[in-house]
Amino acid sequence: MSDSRSALHSRLLQLQSRFTWDLRKDDIELENLSTRLQDHLELKLGQRGAVARSYSFLAYVRYLQDRPKDAVSLLHQSEEKTRECYGEESEQRLIVTYGDLAWLKYHTGDYTQSESYCQRVDNILLKYPTGSSTVLHTEVYGEKAWTYLKFSRSYYPKAIDCFYKALELQPDDSEWNAGLAIALFRTEAAGSQKPQESEESPATKQLRRALDINPDDGVLMSMLALKLAGYRKHQEAEGLVETALKIGPENPHVTRYIAKYLRSQGEIERSIDLLEKALKRTSQSAFLHHQLALCYKNKKIAEQTRKPSNIQRVKQWRRLCIHHLEEAVKIKTSFLLAIADLALLYGEEKDFSRAEELFQQGLKMLESESENSICQVVHQRYADFNFYHTKKEAEAINHYTQGLLLTSKTWESKLCAKRLRQIAERRLSEDGNDGQAYALLAVLAKAEDDKKKAAEFYEKALDCDEDNDKYLSALCTLRMEL
Repeated sequence: MSDSRSALHSRLLQLQSRFTWDLRKDDIELENLSTRLQDHLELKLGQRGAVARSYSFLAYVRYLQDRPKDAVSLLHQSEEKTRECYGEESEQRLIVTYGDLAWLKYHTGDYTQSESYCQRVDNILLKYPTGSSTVLHTEVYGEKAWTYLKFSRSYYPKAIDCFYKALELQPDDSEWNAGLAIALFRTEAAGSQKPQESEESPATKQLRRALDINPDDGVLMSMLALKLAGYRKHQEAEGLVETALKIGPENPHVTRYIAKYLRSQGEIERSIDLLEKALKRTSQSAFLHHQLALCYKNKKIAEQTRKPSNIQRVKQWRRLCIHHLEEAVKIKTSFLLAIADLALLYGEEKDFSRAEELFQQGLKMLESESENSICQVVHQRYADFNFYHTKKEAEAINHYTQGLLLTSKTWESKLCAKRLRQIAERRLSEDGNDGQAYALLAVLAKAEDDKKKAAEFYEKALDCDEDNDKYLSALCTLRMEL
């Protein structure tokens, strides 16, 4: 590399750009992200300036897809939309756009243009100094935050941090407040934990704050309605739902959350109707297909609990559920929750080879999954498959145990605990000297933080199997803790 190119590269590394934000290609599905961003552009979703930001982000996706000419064109469109939207206040909003253009020109060998865009960024920074080399412009924090939020679930913590930094500089900005609310909402949703009824969560509080600033945001209303349903504040939630549907009846983001709310309240048919309408506008939405699958799953379970149940109806709902899950997984191949549910449904259909294939695919993906609650779902579903369908009890116990120990206070952890207790009690009713059954009860007691009871069960397990090193080690650890 020549000295001039080396100097240019060093200069590029100092820019605030998607090329310098450590966005790893392996963390996303490019086609799925591309489709979502194109939907945002076609439907003009989001607050003021969101369309320009979508052009800019889609440009980076096109670069990752080895389509640099398309990327450059999209960045020019982003610049044009930014100027249309913000007029004289647009320069600071172009810091990242020009940074991306500088990098793109560098990668395509146009070093003169790359230098030119670097200079444009320098000129803006000189004109609008932040007063500190460690503080970025608010607009840069915001652009960075939205990029992390849309890029991948694993970047949510970075998105939240950037939104907070933007709000430190502009605490009443509607865009940054809305972004933080959405980031916190998604983070809490990914955790799959039941809300504490005594106090509203950070996401709920931030949604209220964002709506105080922008009371006509239907997406935020629908999200808040979902959160309030968890706190059993149904009257307030219903009011938000009706208002959101009036404000954004054609917005697929409003529709998806309202449909999820309706499903949680047992209004399955109304939820299906909304989701079907939304699919006509955004047919390549894995989320919408997954939500429809959950609706049909509810209908299937409801029919199964009727006496007598209609077997043909059960099969009908199951097939519709499978169809939408297959579509969701086709659109988003890393959709672990959909893969696990789909695999279990194939188990119900006695297609064990397809079920096993999907479960193995899901278990392999757990190696790079950081969200415990999602890992827990996969283990619980696979345990159910082995317990109810293939009758491999040892395999079921193994995965119920892994699911139980991953995280607590979720529906899946309760299911894992319930199944393990049933297995242990049934085995003890058949054989009072079953050491493994006592060991399972010990695991359950420890998960409930009753270490004394856990130690007692391990002692009983050792009475039945005195040479078991695993039980002895667990008991010694418990006694030290006690």
